Order: sequence, then structure tokens, then C-alpha cells
Amino acid sequence: MKTHTFSVFNLLNYILLTLFGFLMIYPFIYILVYSLNDGKDSMLGALYFFPRKLTLENYVQVFDNKQIWQAYKITILRTVIGTTLHVLLCTLMAYALSKKTLPGRTFFTFYIFLPTIFSAGFIPYFITLQKLHLINSFWVYVIPMLFNFMHIVIIRTFLQGIPEEIEESARIDGLNDFQIFLRIILPLSGPVIATISLFIGVAHWNDWFTGTYYVSNKNLIPVQTLLQQMLTEAEALSSSMQRAAQQGGQTVNVNMAGATPESLRMALLVITVFPILCVYPFLQKYFVKGVMIGSVKG
Repeated sequence: MKTHTFSVFNLLNYILLTLFGFLMIYPFIYILVYSLNDGKDSMLGALYFFPRKLTLENYVQVFDNKQIWQAYKITILRTVIGTTLHVLLCTLMAYALSKKTLPGRTFFTFYIFLPTIFSAGFIPYFITLQKLHLINSFWVYVIPMLFNFMHIVIIRTFLQGIPEEIEESARIDGLNDFQIFLRIILPLSGPVIATISLFIGVAHWNDWFTGTYYVSNKNLIPVQTLLQQMLTEAEALSSSMQRAAQQGGQTVNVNMAGATPESLRMALLVITVFPILCVYPFLQKYFVKGVMIGSVKG
């Protein structure tokens, strides 16, 4: 029968890990509590773990905004389409580079590695997108993110671990390279594909920069860019309300239903983060395995 020893080190370890975990999760708790509390009441402060005046008005007003639904549509479309194309093309590239018999293998590897070292800068990049007619286009979210050198390296490392005998037996059965890729390589690459899908999916979902600088059409703005705009507007409105209150004690102009720019911002933050929080637990084991593949084999 095994006996579990308990030491001061274990106690301190548990305490520190608990505190660290609490520090990581508390900001999400605070945002959720703030979003579920009456906006006017939230201005009084002292909200910590539970709403003082529970309400769903913040979420009702957010979802009443038609621009939110359009932004969500753009975000979902770019995430699904961008992730699918990215994984497919990176896997094809990695599959080719994993073959030692590929002519010019070293050259192609260096060619896709070179852009990770040098960058032309913002203005040349903008001009390039303009010449490609990607400015104010949905595809500005997808095409520039089709390839990633580190993702290709991770997938290539995984594919190099697949026994060559499997492909050789498939060729004896009459399969060509493309059929081998679809019928054998892709099914065996589930863990690494899930890992790369998580990487690029989160990148697409959280990207606000592209919509801010390369898109002016409001119908093409993703939800993260809309959130960034709301953050800027909320900060400006909060500053103006504070100045008005300091100058003459004037009544703060907030929504009659009890929502404020700050409470609406918190509700939108929850709506934005929630889908990723739901997806991540299902891909966590693949995520850890994929990271270990790249770190161990190099």
C-alpha cells in the first residue's frame, strides 16, 4: 500500500499554483460580473464576485445592434474559411518538404523562411495589398494568412515521423501522391492538424488590426475591430462624463434602461471570448501534443 508524503514544499506549491490560477481567471470573472450588472449601479464600483443588480439588459442591447450580427458573421466566415485553407495549404507544403527526394527542397525551405527574418514595413505591405485589390475586400483577412513558416515546420516534423512503409504499400496498391495525401496522410495527422487549426483559428478570431487599417467598409468589419472601436468610444465618453461631473455636477447621460458604454463593452467582451473558451477544451490535448512535437524533434 502506497503512502502519500506531505511536505511544506507541496503545501507551498499548491498555494502558489492556486493563487496563480486565481489571478489568471479573476479578470474573466470580473468582466462577466460587470456585464451582468446594471450599468448605472456598476458606476458605483465595489463589484467583485457577484452582480449587485442582476440584469441581461446589456446583452439585449448588444444583440439589438445589427452591426454586431454582421461583424460576427464576418468573424465566423474568416475564421472558418481562413483556418480551412491555411491548414490545407500548410499541410500540402509540409508534405512536399518532408520528402528528401524533392528537387530544390533546401531552396524552398529557405524561401518560405526568409520573410520571417525581414519585413518591408507597413507602407509597402499596404501598397502590396492595394495592388492585389485586397483593400476593402473580405479576402484581405484570408489570403495574407494562408502560410506560416512555423506551422509548416511543425507539420513537416510530424509527417517525418510517419513510417515510409505505409506510403510504399499505398503506392503498390496504385495510389498516387495526391491520393496518399488525402486517404493516408490527412487521417494520420489529426493531432497536428487540430493544433495548427487552434493556432490559426485563434489568430483569425482575435485579429482586430486588419479590419482597422485595411477595411473601411462597415459591412466587412469583424467583431474584434468593432470591439476595439467601442473601447475607444467608451474611453472618450467616460473622460467627457468625468469632466462634466467635475465642472458642474451634471447628470451623467447614460441609457435609460440602465446600460452604460462600459457595461455594454463588458457584455461584448464576454460574447467575443466565449466561443474560443468553448472550443479550446476539446483541442487542448492535441494542442499540447503538437507543441511537444515541434519542441522535441526540432
